[in-house]
Amino acid sequence: VQLQASGGGLVQPGDSLRLSCVVSGRSSANYVVGWFRQLPDKERIYVSAINFNGRYSWYTESVKGRFTISRDNTVNTVYLEMNNLQPDDTAVYYCAAARTMTLDLESIRYDHWGQGTQVTVSS
Repeated sequence: VQLQASGGGLVQPGDSLRLSCVVSGRSSANYVVGWFRQLPDKERIYVSAINFNGRYSWYTESVKGRFTISRDNTVNTVYLEMNNLQPDDTAVYYCAAARTMTLDLESIRYDHWGQGTQVTVSS
């Protein structure tokens, strides 16, 4: 599969953004999709994930209550709705996919990656 992330931008603290990740290829609906973020020279941080049918999701603690992951398999797209953005959310955001039915979303080993989309939160 191939992944294409988009939706990043420059926003002010408290604003919202919605990132999109189009997952194309055979059986794309059978993939867990996750979102990661990374600052220059820092390790990539796992932010959120959603299982293949959208019924289960996982979030890292720092984004719980502010970020919502969802998917629409009719258009092969996974979304990350980000609300009340703060400067600490600034990063390049990546989406990734893994073909698995596991519900242990925190422990997924991803093997397909998209390019990143920059999110900058600044006043």
